Amino acid sequence: MSRRPPRGEYIETDTGNKVARKATLVGTQNIMLGGKTVIQPDVMIRGDLARTIPPAQSASGGPANNTAVAIGRYCFLSKGCVLRPPGRMYKGVFTFMPLRLGDHVFVGPGTVVQAAQIGNHVHIGAKVVIGEFAIIKDYVKVLDGSVVPPNMVIPSFSIVAGQPARIIGEIPEGGIEAFELRDLYKTVGNNPQPTTS
Repeated sequence: MSRRPPRGEYIETDTGNKVARKATLVGTQNIMLGGKTVIQPDVMIRGDLARTIPPAQSASGGPANNTAVAIGRYCFLSKGCVLRPPGRMYKGVFTFMPLRLGDHVFVGPGTVVQAAQIGNHVHIGAKVVIGEFAIIKDYVKVLDGSVVPPNMVIPSFSIVAGQPARIIGEIPEGGIEAFELRDLYKTVGNNPQPTTS
């Protein structure tokens, strides 16, 4: 009989991130987590797809910033979603650009994200595809099954759906509280707290 305490399903970091042991984070040195982020099982984050520009070509002349995926605070990555930085030709070389998620971003199960930037308080549904270099502004809801084409810019307070995605409505006044993920964060982990409603 082992004297070690049982291992929980999640690893909790000093900044409050809860990362499932069954999640796949590749190239962890290139992944930045803002804190209080939940990464569920079967999530894949491709930090190995980092920018490959030689230091001589970087703007500052100093070491290049190799952050491939930057995730803000109180983000929730559901089971089976994939975060992958977008890539393109840059000065004759194929390279990957950073993928940035703001705070309070919910990514639904089975969703693939290759956006350049996702703002704060964004809800992305299940089985959504976010194309390369798409930009999603603050307070946006992307409905289940949507396909956001590459390079699309979605303005703040939009509701988006369809294949290809298009704006079908807007977030009503007073509807922004639904984007708050603090309570959802507390329900996940090795010692989940029930929601107080």
